Amino acid sequence: MLRILGKIQRIGILTEAIPDSDEPALTEVGEQLRQHIGARFNGSLAIREVDAGSCNGCELEIQMLGNPYYSIERFGVHFVASPRFADMLLVTGPVSRHMEEALRRTYAATPEPRLVIAVGDCGACGGEFGTSYASCGAVANVIPVDAVIPGCPPTPLALMRGIIEAIRLR
Repeated sequence: MLRILGKIQRIGILTEAIPDSDEPALTEVGEQLRQHIGARFNGSLAIREVDAGSCNGCELEIQMLGNPYYSIERFGVHFVASPRFADMLLVTGPVSRHMEEALRRTYAATPEPRLVIAVGDCGACGGEFGTSYASCGAVANVIPVDAVIPGCPPTPLALMRGIIEAIRLR
């Protein structure tokens, strides 16, 4: 243990510098998000994320929304574990046949008025996987979709903009 601590002391801190951020754009989009959430959802938007068979690229970007850099919770967005408490479903990936019934049940368990966003190219049109014996393809082939956020995968800022658009359209 002392050897490791000695090595840490000799080498020092080797982390990279924080890259120049898109902070003005992030703050602007975040404030727009807060305004729309305040007007439509009384200040708090609860989101349930559903992976319907994706490669996890979109999930990684969605998880980035919760890190200290993006910190989407400061704008009134919260991720919930149960669809019964959700205002919005973020669905990623082409819907695999194994997830088809689970997605329908999740949609049915989400209270009205609910918003559904298909995230990524796979959620929008089936992407690389399309429709096959193992895949239903796009999310819209299984449940009604209110908005689509394109990209493979979409960036966290694009996700925030897509959520704003979905709220505006509804």
